[in-house]
Amino acid sequence: MEIKKKIFNDPLYGLISFPFGIIYQLLDHKYFQRLRRIRQLGLSSYVYTGASHSRFHHSIGVAHLANSLIEILKQKAVEISKAEHKAVVIAALLHDIGHGPFSHVLEHLIIDQKHESLSLQIMQLLNAEFDGELSLAIDIFEGNYHRPFFLQMISGQIDVDRLDYLTRDSFYTGVVEGQVGYNRILKMLNVVDDRLVVEEKGIYSVEKFLMARRFMYKQVYLHKVVLILDEMLKGFLSRYVDLYINNQLSRKNRFTKILDLNLRRNSADLIGLYLEIDDIDIFQMLKDEMFGEDFILSYLSSSLLNRNLFTIGFAEIPMPSDFIDEVRQKCAETLNINISLTKYIVRSGSIKSLTYNSEDEIEVLTKRREVKPISLFAKSLELNFAEKVYYLCQAKNIV
Repeated sequence: MEIKKKIFNDPLYGLISFPFGIIYQLLDHKYFQRLRRIRQLGLSSYVYTGASHSRFHHSIGVAHLANSLIEILKQKAVEISKAEHKAVVIAALLHDIGHGPFSHVLEHLIIDQKHESLSLQIMQLLNAEFDGELSLAIDIFEGNYHRPFFLQMISGQIDVDRLDYLTRDSFYTGVVEGQVGYNRILKMLNVVDDRLVVEEKGIYSVEKFLMARRFMYKQVYLHKVVLILDEMLKGFLSRYVDLYINNQLSRKNRFTKILDLNLRRNSADLIGLYLEIDDIDIFQMLKDEMFGEDFILSYLSSSLLNRNLFTIGFAEIPMPSDFIDEVRQKCAETLNINISLTKYIVRSGSIKSLTYNSEDEIEVLTKRREVKPISLFAKSLELNFAEKVYYLCQAKNIV
């Protein structure tokens, strides 16, 4: 059967298409279409009103950049077979297919696995359905292929995944500091001994890329209001789970079906159910509980949906336990609830961002055709500078 190839009008890259029919079959598959209903940046649209783009947008963009990079490398006489070309584009397209509702926010809360592990399991399901046509893509995704630069293209210090999400997220949030010169960076990449390298003339573009990533973490991904929203949503779902497993909540929906399978340790149907759940399910749960009987669920859902946000405080060292206990006591008194319930409303944690990890160096191809780590060139960057802060999130007006 001849596959009709489509043209996508992407707001970042213009008109894009793919050279392989299977890409269009995967795009139309229900597992991939689900990504339309999963927001790329979770609840960040509460802060940046334009940030309602989906994992669907991002995944197509990553596949497009992977396809573009392959064509660039071929022009530089890097030997890449048609099978390898197709496999890399497939791996790029499906790299995030395992994301759950609101992307990273609820990772481990629905199924206690990283989204990369879930992506692999879904790719294996698709591989069986497509008669093994995804086998090479899976080998690349798992890091089992003998040419490591293919994996570096989609999962490395400078890869098409990061190039797309920085470009796309900065576009939809309006944070111009996150913009990167993705076209120039792609053109500056090369391959030496099956390792991905940056040509020396592209160093400044890579420095800009690393700084843009740092700015986006500070201004978008770890924005204080985004952290508040994340903790409120986690508190809501934690309470929901606790009530359900203790038979104090009689609800039947896709989320509780997953809980039932987890309780019975029945993993056979778990991925199938997981692939049916998306942001819409979580929003429906929030709406259902706004006027429910449980005070905590009602309080958190109403606060989230009506944007009555909690407050948050930061410190360079962990919050003292006696201070947290004091806040919980005041919270219990103000809301007239048992202090044991404040764990859903008073929430502490830490965040850490690392712009660049020198344990896996970006390698530079010098004008003398030598390969050296970028840390020898980009001396102006704090390459291993990790920022870690501790926080305490709580309801407002707690006296």
